Amino acid sequence: MGSFEGRQVLLTGAAGGVGTAMAEAFSAQGARLALVDVADTTDLVERLPGRHTSWTLDLIDAEAIAATVNEIGNNLGIDILINNAGLGMVGKAEEQSIEEWDLTHAINLRAPWLVARAALPFLKQSGRGRIVNIASKAGIVAIPEHAAYGASKAGLIGLTKILALEWAPFGITVNAISPTVVETPMALVGWSGEKGERAKAEIPVGRFARPSEIAAAALYLCSEQAAIVTGENLVTDGGYSIK
Repeated sequence: MGSFEGRQVLLTGAAGGVGTAMAEAFSAQGARLALVDVADTTDLVERLPGRHTSWTLDLIDAEAIAATVNEIGNNLGIDILINNAGLGMVGKAEEQSIEEWDLTHAINLRAPWLVARAALPFLKQSGRGRIVNIASKAGIVAIPEHAAYGASKAGLIGLTKILALEWAPFGITVNAISPTVVETPMALVGWSGEKGERAKAEIPVGRFARPSEIAAAALYLCSEQAAIVTGENLVTDGGYSIK
């Protein structure tokens, strides 16, 4: 997929399992990373090859998003944006609170829009900007107890298509990735034991996704070889949604 030497990547949710895998994959290909998370990513910055920066940001705060993205863009530039941060709060539709609904949509849908909007001037300057939004199979098929989460991810897929259409004239591609459950420590807390085995049995390939597989999908969508691909949702769910 070629080298990412000299390309500046803004990665949200960098401290999580998928975020870490993406940071490792892009840094291995020569990219420079602005690692953004509500948690401290200094340790990750220090162990990755190359020169990278750590940024602490609460994606609930719209003003902080604009300020942080502008600071990253003005000081480092932004060639690639990966909206990876997400929140999974599950429960029956009639039992989820308004606060849970609003928080889920604020992190999973509003924040990617705000980050992308703030990054747009710098992606334009790049001349070959890339945006990848991490959605979910829950955004394309109905999963019980995923009303807030599924609705937010469906909205993110819709946002991906609209931004792709509006921003194509600037040389920017916008795509989404929709994984099944990814084998991260946090995800496996909720998908362990009998529940996890039942879930795997419903996936044709018989297993969950690995973080490195989602990172590889992002590498492809951000590569020069994928310059013609925009507005797409790359489903990485082991065949779950084709049944």
